[in-house]
Amino acid sequence: MDPESFARLLTPDGQTALAEACAVLASGASQIAAVTTLRRRFDAGLVAAALTQAGLRRRAAAKFGPDADVMYFTPHGLEQATRPEVAEHRAKRLAGLSVADACCGIGGDLIAQARAGCEVDAVDLDPLTVAVATANTEALGVRARIRVADAAKLDPSAYDALFADPARRTTKGRVFDPAAYSPAWDVILDLIAKASRACLKVAPGIPYEYIPDGMEAEWVSYRGEVKEAVLWSGAEGRRATLLPYGETMTARGVEAGVAPIGRYLYEPDGAAVRAHLVGEVAEIVGGSLIDPQIAYLTADDHVPTPWAAAYRVEEVMPFSLKRLRAALRERKVGAVTIKKRGSAVDVEKLRHDLRLSGEGSAVVVLTRLGTRPVAVLATEMGR
Repeated sequence: MDPESFARLLTPDGQTALAEACAVLASGASQIAAVTTLRRRFDAGLVAAALTQAGLRRRAAAKFGPDADVMYFTPHGLEQATRPEVAEHRAKRLAGLSVADACCGIGGDLIAQARAGCEVDAVDLDPLTVAVATANTEALGVRARIRVADAAKLDPSAYDALFADPARRTTKGRVFDPAAYSPAWDVILDLIAKASRACLKVAPGIPYEYIPDGMEAEWVSYRGEVKEAVLWSGAEGRRATLLPYGETMTARGVEAGVAPIGRYLYEPDGAAVRAHLVGEVAEIVGGSLIDPQIAYLTADDHVPTPWAAAYRVEEVMPFSLKRLRAALRERKVGAVTIKKRGSAVDVEKLRHDLRLSGEGSAVVVLTRLGTRPVAVLATEMGR
């Protein structure tokens, strides 16, 4: 979609076409049937734009909830956009400030910041993205200044805070190397250096050597899935945050001991693992590491906590396909959840090779103790 096609969607005819496209797709009609229906009233260009946007709204519902019904998206913008719950968490630390948004995308973060009382001045290099972000603020009734401009030419010192969410996708897919971000990493660091306060959203797997001195690194998990890392100026150290629980934890230098696998196995939340807070989680559950290099904990008591998923250990065995298959068949297990840390086993191949049948279910944890690969049969206890 180009800016001209998107602009047509905002006209009265475009809004009618979009509403009909959303209704047709919601009815379960195929793409061909939807095109045929809409072409009776609208030209091919408008039909294509309306159906594209209607499809994006359907995909966006899982991330944006009811807001998706009135918002606008681009494919890349939707992929990179922050979940509202995560954006709202971050916006609380910027509440009431004037914020320079250096690469606003479709506007997910600037909307959360505006709702938190921020005065937002947002830029993006792509005219279509700016048009989409502007339409989203209007659709949701929030105020922000959004314009086409180069983030490198911003003067962060003119604002209370800088927010940057550099593009981490290309036409080939996701970009994991910060050196390949857009704006470029050196441009981002220069902007941060000029800002009195800065918040930089990065990929959860950012190499630790890229985290600048004098910035706090926060990993954010939503319902057990790590969504992002955020670098904050004006603070130092490591932090993990769990949403929607609202739990947060900072590093205190706790070191966990090592012990044989006991009655329960704990899988720390990925945000805690990324933030190197496994020792702090071990303290909560009264547990120990099963191996110094593996982020699984063990304890003889079940301590429910949002910081770790708990599993009751049924059996620990040296890993072998034959032995694992026999143990699962003996328990009449037909559905298995396979987890692994420190194991080179191909999970999907193993699932196929197990050839299970039965009414029961189980969790299989593949890991190692020292150099010995092991399989743990377990029952999920939740958090």
